[in-house]
Amino acid sequence: MSMNDPLGDMLTRIRNAQMRGKSTVRTPASKLRAWVLDVLKDEGYIRGYEKVQTAEGHAELEISLKYFEGTPVIREIQRVSKPGRRVYAGVKDIPSVRQGLGVSIVSTPKGVMSDAAARTANVGGEVLCTVF
Repeated sequence: MSMNDPLGDMLTRIRNAQMRGKSTVRTPASKLRAWVLDVLKDEGYIRGYEKVQTAEGHAELEISLKYFEGTPVIREIQRVSKPGRRVYAGVKDIPSVRQGLGVSIVSTPKGVMSDAAARTANVGGEVLCTVF
């Protein structure tokens, strides 16, 4: 996973950390990553995150992963829109994940939000990822 897809890189770090049962994982800080983490937190997929400084002075986000009876709460997290193939959806076309059991995270003109919030706000946008 190359760093020309910072969001994809973060999702991969989350998946890898969960496979190893880690309680936290770090990713370089960015606004987009923090916005996506805000949605994951609001939707109950992660415990939360905090901004930390590395020894070299770089800002990182330390994500607290969430498990239920030893199993990761995030069963599947997938990048939808990619740098090479952007995926946009009008409000009527925003994908529903697992009949609404999962969440699409959408970058809209009104901010990064869940598919449900985007429908409520009546906005479409770039479908960043799906989580279930």
